[in-house]
Amino acid sequence: MKGVILAGGLGKRLEPLTLITNKHLLPVYDKPMIFYPIETLVEAGIKDILIVTGGNHAGEFLRLLGNGKEFGLKHINYAYQKGEGGIAEALGLAEHFVDKDKVIVVLGDNILDKTIKPYVDDFKKQPKGAKILLKEVDDPERFGVAEVDGNRILTIKEKPKKPKSKYAVTGIYMYDKRVFEIIKTLEPSNRGELEITDVNNDYISCGEMTFAMVDGWWTDCGTHESLLKAGNLIAKREGPK
Repeated sequence: MKGVILAGGLGKRLEPLTLITNKHLLPVYDKPMIFYPIETLVEAGIKDILIVTGGNHAGEFLRLLGNGKEFGLKHINYAYQKGEGGIAEALGLAEHFVDKDKVIVVLGDNILDKTIKPYVDDFKKQPKGAKILLKEVDDPERFGVAEVDGNRILTIKEKPKKPKSKYAVTGIYMYDKRVFEIIKTLEPSNRGELEITDVNNDYISCGEMTFAMVDGWWTDCGTHESLLKAGNLIAKREGPK
């Protein structure tokens, strides 16, 4: 199973912090943000990893991470995304890397409290389709929101004004090889991006989507408030240095 970390984009919501660096190189407590998704994958047993980055500071990832020796890796793969074409477009750049394997995708600004290994192990046993992780939040309108009926997801709405649940779709997605065929059929949204929500809804419509609720806390780092929240959560978990 391959791992893909999406760390492109311009991070405009975090300006002026991101005027001189990539968002995913900003510090979250005592580490650069990009360290956390790498650790998440390695802890889950994923050692074959591709980082998709972009912007004017892509070279800094190589300078910071090298081949991933610090994480127990022999090699890290890199790909470059021009502009801001969306999460699905960025994932499409990983098609050759993933080949016919299953893939787990982690957004580079997502940080979790607990290991995701149990969810990854479950997906490895899943014959086909996709799996996403959900988390109940107080501000679901910021995220893709899943409408759930028992053990099924009925649909996902992206940043709804009136959410039908409090279940946010976290930035951890697991797919079979069909994901790349789906991406090729997508049309840009009103934001001019290829939306990962459209990918997920395709799997839902085919009855091939499973889900699990995240154990422990989860946060993104896409705004100044959530970046501060992430640092505080990590500091509390790690305790005094």
